[in-house]
Amino acid sequence: MKRLEAGDLKDFNLLKHYRTIRKWACRNNDLTDAELELLIYLDCIDMFTIDDFKMGSYSFSWNNRRWNKLIQEDWVTVWRKRNRTTQKYNIYKVSFKGKQLIRKVYRIMTGEDDIPTSERRNSIMQGKTYMDKVLQTSVYNVNRDKNR
Repeated sequence: MKRLEAGDLKDFNLLKHYRTIRKWACRNNDLTDAELELLIYLDCIDMFTIDDFKMGSYSFSWNNRRWNKLIQEDWVTVWRKRNRTTQKYNIYKVSFKGKQLIRKVYRIMTGEDDIPTSERRNSIMQGKTYMDKVLQTSVYNVNRDKNR
């Protein structure tokens, strides 16, 4: 099996439109940039503990409510509960809802899907603020670029 190198990743153009795609995902799912990127990190780990979450959180600004928000809004679920005898701690997993969002982000990055342009599926398209109007143009540019 061939090993991927930095030049191979550049040829895929994965990060070319990452900022616009991230903004879309965060705005339409009530997440911050750090929460989305942390979900992507945790999804790569698959099953994780609270300690893994803390290790992943070191590269982001401190927010002591982040874990509770991800649990309460069903982005992270308990895969195995602790029982105080043989299992000393809970094991968590990114929920189906979180996996669907991450999969959609990957599909948009690779050009398989486009960013939705309807006002119902994309709150940016309502154009309420100046930043929304700027992002609208960026969304149209991403969707037009077939070499993603």
